[in-house]
Amino acid sequence: MDQITIDDLRAQPIPPQGHFINGRTCASESGATLDVISPINGQVLTQIAAGTPADMNAAVAGARAAFEDGRWAKLAPSARKKVLLKLADLIEARALEIAVLGVRDNGTEINMALKAEAMSAAATFRFYGECIDKVYGEIAPTAKDVLGLVHHAPVGVVGAIVPWNFPLMIGAWKIAPALAAGNSLVLKPAESASLSLLKIAELASEAGVPDGVFNVVTGKGSVVGETLALSMEVDILVFTGSGATGRRLLEYSARSNMKRCYLELGGKSPNIVFNDTADLGHAAKVSAAGIFRNSGQVCVAGSRLLVQEDIHDEFVAELCRHAEAYRVGDPLDLSSQIGAVHSLPELEANLQFVQTAHDQGAEQRCGGHRILQDTGGYYMSPTVMAGVKETDNLFQNEVFGPVLAVTPFKDEAEALRLANGTVYGLAAGVWTSNLSRAHRMVDGIRSGVVHVNTYGGADLTVPLGGVRQSGNGHDKSLHALKKYFDLKTAWIQL
Repeated sequence: MDQITIDDLRAQPIPPQGHFINGRTCASESGATLDVISPINGQVLTQIAAGTPADMNAAVAGARAAFEDGRWAKLAPSARKKVLLKLADLIEARALEIAVLGVRDNGTEINMALKAEAMSAAATFRFYGECIDKVYGEIAPTAKDVLGLVHHAPVGVVGAIVPWNFPLMIGAWKIAPALAAGNSLVLKPAESASLSLLKIAELASEAGVPDGVFNVVTGKGSVVGETLALSMEVDILVFTGSGATGRRLLEYSARSNMKRCYLELGGKSPNIVFNDTADLGHAAKVSAAGIFRNSGQVCVAGSRLLVQEDIHDEFVAELCRHAEAYRVGDPLDLSSQIGAVHSLPELEANLQFVQTAHDQGAEQRCGGHRILQDTGGYYMSPTVMAGVKETDNLFQNEVFGPVLAVTPFKDEAEALRLANGTVYGLAAGVWTSNLSRAHRMVDGIRSGVVHVNTYGGADLTVPLGGVRQSGNGHDKSLHALKKYFDLKTAWIQL
């Protein structure tokens, strides 16, 4: 049998998709659906179920029942490990199929999607599967006539809401540790990027995750997302997305059962280039990738470039050469280096940021336009805006598109002030050959992640999360397991 190709997968029709509740696919209680528009060509790709509060409540009730009867929670960690490793294998075996499905849904270039979505998800399930039977409780240093034990108990029902930019990668960061810890889960994906996560739910069932333990409900955030967040039967809520939605989730927590909320929110990450950078050409190439990959639709994107004054013009020119050399196009074409902007509203918002930057006095060094409009898809040229002031809209606000704000600085003190000059604190980058300066900047920048002489690439061994208005939730690493456990003390009089 011939090996299936990207073109074969592109041509396959996608039937309408239902929710995945209690181990089976089902239509919405109302029968309503939502169109899924592909950003590749602007055409309707398929339909997903338009969830209702009744659908979400059914999923939460199924997750609660599954948790309470212990069909998953009471399994030995080694048994859960076996299932998660099988799921990782299933994802890896179907990685191209899953990646193409996601690209048709959200527009990420296939080379990135294959690595950052399907293969990353497989690695994440494998990581947490492997680690869960190595999590020990504690014996407290008590008096001789007392035994104090600290147990790690699963929290119960986890509600997860994930975004459209890397739905499978980010989804796996939440699903895998939640399941590994013994919890049941209800996942609400973005209505514009649900397909790959519905596929993962089916594969999880095939791998041996019991019915009711992993549920996916599709639909509008204002309907099913709100119902999930207000549910009295959801014990914790994990979320990646916008600050505005994060604020609403905190309000819903207060209005319901005061469930713990772990929020990974937006960023306006500074990428700082000092004049002692060892290889400015390499720094420019990596910095371009750090903002323009996936059309800038990356939460940790280095969207503010701070460049020391005496190398500013040289560095910006080199970065623009890289930006203009990128091949933007059909994300299922292997030669495309940048794919589509996710939706028409996102594209229009990106272009408005460029116009506002013009109005506030910034200089457009390259890009700034919608391109390939004849395809019907949503594509934008990588954009560099120089002379952006600290008070400008483009300096302060997250674009979530391929638009870079460039600001010069005089010295280290000004660089640090500018770096911390927004409400965000998700990621940052520092380029310097001075080790002492690198340590000072890591210490001084208020950010959850600081890259030094690189941008991006941090793997599962380290946490990802922000400070300030970039949120309080950490994904990845062993640290991420903590939020999916409750600590339970046993105080035993001997």
